[in-house]
Amino acid sequence: MDGTGDRTESRIQQIRAWAGLLVVGLGDLAISAAAIWGVTHVDGSEAVAVLTSAFTAISAMTTAYFGIRAATNAAQSGGAQPLAPLGPLSAPPAAPSPVGRATSGP
Repeated sequence: MDGTGDRTESRIQQIRAWAGLLVVGLGDLAISAAAIWGVTHVDGSEAVAVLTSAFTAISAMTTAYFGIRAATNAAQSGGAQPLAPLGPLSAPPAAPSPVGRATSGP
């Protein structure tokens, strides 16, 4: 193989990464704009609630993007190694039979 498929796959992954980052960035801007609008139209404790909600939404969305991206990169690079086999499976030892035990005392 001449490597064309590898380059195409790499380019697709690069476009996906940039597109995802763009979507997250635009989402963060939209939430920020909504928060700014909300703060200018409410008073006191309601403004605190709007800002807290906006901060939480931006943090969650951005963290989720980078977390998923990191996990995807690790999986694609072979970072997750398969577990070694434990050996042949065998049945657990049988419980001793109560038949034949002495039930009387000394």
